[in-house]
Amino acid sequence: MLNRVILIGRLAREPELRYTPNGTAVTRLVIAVDRPFTNRQGEREADFIDIVVWQKQAETCANYLGKGRLVAVEGRLQIRSYDDSQGIRRRVAEVVADNVRFLDRPKEGSGGEQPSTLAEGSLGEDIPFNEDEVPF
Repeated sequence: MLNRVILIGRLAREPELRYTPNGTAVTRLVIAVDRPFTNRQGEREADFIDIVVWQKQAETCANYLGKGRLVAVEGRLQIRSYDDSQGIRRRVAEVVADNVRFLDRPKEGSGGEQPSTLAEGSLGEDIPFNEDEVPF
């Protein structure tokens, strides 16, 4: 079996850093990935893909990335279910990132310095995942 996703796109909004009740950092990113074709009006469309980054890499992404930055994401597709506030069962598709690479430099005056190394790395081992701990 294989579940591997590689994406290159631009952040569609600012990263959201949160912490689980046990103190684990988790950052949510949304990246826009252009489709390889145009629509009937000749315009390019994009898919907006939810990305979840955990632990130290989550903090690095939150500290050094911003809307519009170009990134490459490697990870796995995860489909999870939850009950919303009205008790309706919802399904969410998201990419759980193992590796996030910064592919451009921040614009001048955007705050924060570029880290000396790329923000990449592997989580190494699977961390038990409890969707009740996800803060968003």
